[in-house]
Amino acid sequence: MEPVTLEGRFVRLEPLSSAHLPGLCAAGLDPTIWTWMPRPVSDEAAMRGWVDEALAAREAGTALPFAIVTRADGTVAGSTRFMAIEHPHRRLEIGWTWLGSRFQRTAANTEAKLLLMEYAFATLGVHRVEFKTDALNARSRAALLRIGATEEGTLRGHMVTASGRVRDSVYFSVLAPEWPAVRERLTARLAR
Repeated sequence: MEPVTLEGRFVRLEPLSSAHLPGLCAAGLDPTIWTWMPRPVSDEAAMRGWVDEALAAREAGTALPFAIVTRADGTVAGSTRFMAIEHPHRRLEIGWTWLGSRFQRTAANTEAKLLLMEYAFATLGVHRVEFKTDALNARSRAALLRIGATEEGTLRGHMVTASGRVRDSVYFSVLAPEWPAVRERLTARLAR
């Protein structure tokens, strides 16, 4: 999978690069953003490590990370990525998605999901897009249900977080036959 830029009306998903680091720091050093992530990012050094890890995964062919950039003024709003890419099984996960506090509950996340899933289904030809979230993250779970993803179940004791807490992860998915209805739902949300 080659890096690609995905353009929407509100956001542009750019291939993540170290040039995005200042914008990622400006948007993403609020500790509340990282509450449900396995590993928090609390300062510039940690964000640099997070970016380096994402770029190494891209080089290894296991992820395709993006910076979420606003179309209005070019501000970095957050990040997301394709990961857990399984070409033989035509599936991938959309994850490590976060937005700066001022971009939450805006069109940014909805449109980012729309752009990513459209590219995954229409261009990459996947059959399944997966999402996972911390079982305690009620906002994320509700947001995934709102976009039309199906909750599949909980993997108990799935991850150990940086704090040592053992996390249960809830999996969601959208399958190719479901994509037209999910796309319509996302498009309608953006039209409001």
